[in-house]
Amino acid sequence: MTHERRPRRRDRHGRGLRGPLAPSHVPMARSRSERFDDLVLDAVDRLRPQWGKQLSAVEFAVEDVPPLSELGDGPGMGADPVPFGRAEVAKGADPASIVLYRRPLEARARDRDTLGALVHDTVVEQVATLLGLSPETVDPGYDDRR
Repeated sequence: MTHERRPRRRDRHGRGLRGPLAPSHVPMARSRSERFDDLVLDAVDRLRPQWGKQLSAVEFAVEDVPPLSELGDGPGMGADPVPFGRAEVAKGADPASIVLYRRPLEARARDRDTLGALVHDTVVEQVATLLGLSPETVDPGYDDRR
């Protein structure tokens, strides 16, 4: 007796999900990493009116976590051994870049507004490092939020 197997269905009625849970234009449909990317772009856009010329050759990127080489370990480390971002000067054909680390920033923030402010402060700090300026020079409101 041969028993032919039918393909498995998603549920016992064979329905499963009929479509997306939310339309693509609704904020709920965007992933957490896409929303984080938007916060980074907003922070950069807030700096462009004053620093657009200096930032035109800078690449901005987001990584989930910092590489192991950037993580500190052991005594003598500061209160925050996990970095929120890094700035790298241009080297040869590679342009200057600023990288923000999504997971450490999200872990530190208690809500979306706090995350937005933390992302903005991190972008300001990294731009300041790259340009050799103080964060208060890059964004005069930076010191008010501290």
